[in-house]
Amino acid sequence: MKQDKTVFPADSYRQTVIEPIFNIFKQHFYQEMMAINYAHAIMLNEAAIISRDEASALLRGLKKIESEINLTELKYSGEFEDLFFYLEKQLVAELGIAIAGKLHTGRSRNDMSITIYKMKVKDLLQSFLEKLIGLTETLLQIAEENRATVIIAYTHGQPAMPTTYGHYLAALIEVLLRDLERLLAAYRTTDKCSMGAAAITTSGFDLNRERVAELLGFEAVQENSYGCIAAVDYLGQVYSALKILFINLGRFIQDLGQLTGFDLAHLYVPNEFVQISSIMPQKRNPVPVEHLRVMSSITVGYCDTVLNSLHNTPFTDMNDSEDSLQMVGFKAFTEAEKVLHLITALLRGLEVNQDRIKKHIDRSFVTITELAETLVRKEGISFRQAHQLSSKLVKSLSGKNQKLSELKYGSFVDLFSEIIGREPELTEEELKTSLRPEYFVRIRNVYGGPGPDALQQALNRYYAELRQNKATVQATNNFRFQAGKKLQEIVNTYLG
Repeated sequence: MKQDKTVFPADSYRQTVIEPIFNIFKQHFYQEMMAINYAHAIMLNEAAIISRDEASALLRGLKKIESEINLTELKYSGEFEDLFFYLEKQLVAELGIAIAGKLHTGRSRNDMSITIYKMKVKDLLQSFLEKLIGLTETLLQIAEENRATVIIAYTHGQPAMPTTYGHYLAALIEVLLRDLERLLAAYRTTDKCSMGAAAITTSGFDLNRERVAELLGFEAVQENSYGCIAAVDYLGQVYSALKILFINLGRFIQDLGQLTGFDLAHLYVPNEFVQISSIMPQKRNPVPVEHLRVMSSITVGYCDTVLNSLHNTPFTDMNDSEDSLQMVGFKAFTEAEKVLHLITALLRGLEVNQDRIKKHIDRSFVTITELAETLVRKEGISFRQAHQLSSKLVKSLSGKNQKLSELKYGSFVDLFSEIIGREPELTEEELKTSLRPEYFVRIRNVYGGPGPDALQQALNRYYAELRQNKATVQATNNFRFQAGKKLQEIVNTYLG
């Protein structure tokens, strides 16, 4: 039997677009659509566009549909283009078109859809921000506990200078706090309601856009009606901020791969995060680090898909930023939350291998910079002279395959006299002190450094900033909860 080519939708269009979108809305956007229906009906009555009785009838009909509908069993039949028209038809069947038809006064699927997407993205951001705050709190606790735990800082893949594990983690904390700010800024952009824009130019009805925004838990109305429909910068901002976060976090995860590997082994991975080989009995594979890395990359990939799909699209109503692309964004958040959950747990279990680090410090000469600086302060010579002297000491020891701890005071005195032309004032004990990693860290108390005072002040600031961000997220969550509660209470008053 041939398909009737005049009947919408064509089979190919139904299978690839219409039916999947129907199922997407049914699974992910139904609650948001119903909330908009309730809020819009209330506003229409409050604005004297429909009567109280009409609004009550609409709300009663919507409630009945909501109580009777079985979303799991609801299948796309081809009779209706989408879930919106299905629900409208159900309302007409319940109330008649004379009453049911008034619900769509002054609105369009355009402003409804954009508002629905924003509501859902705010949900995703809310959940994710809470988990990001949890990770940052964990990092702060570990950094606080390891303010004086000496490790080696690397540059260009080579050992550079001693620092502390707390100072290293504080660098990541500072980045994550900026990521929090970026995501909060993206939330504020998303938190502007598009309802009332209708198709793109509002309508001739005297709508109260602020009231609908309030009932739906938005802090504000997006002003320009054309931009309410055409602008997709809220998506660009959300997924740019998420991408930047996982670029930052991915670089730290890459470090974890190096620091937990056999050659360095500066961080010990507990057994609950280690997988064994099927053939090699000795293997301890910290594979969660690899999973963290690939999940972060997948998150970035999903974010790129969203951003790339928005590129070079027309500045008007379009499907490019709608249902299918929204689902890609949801996948980004799903992967992102998995990363935060796993890395938070892993970080709590990692232990610093201090014995291993001490051996590497001795072999890598990473404290020698402080000898140069000590000579500048003690001997009054230029830093370039001190640098030259310290460099020659390292080359001499390396040439003899000796460690820094094997440096003889007499060798230092001879080299100093040769380069500077006099004997040093620096004593043997002062030489030893200048080469100790704990001393190296302790005197670096410049703002932002690893010294105990500087680091503690930094951690205190990070705690304060995180508390402020946490309070903002909690206040936002409470605002939306109260809005939902208020909407339900008002619906109940209409229903008597």
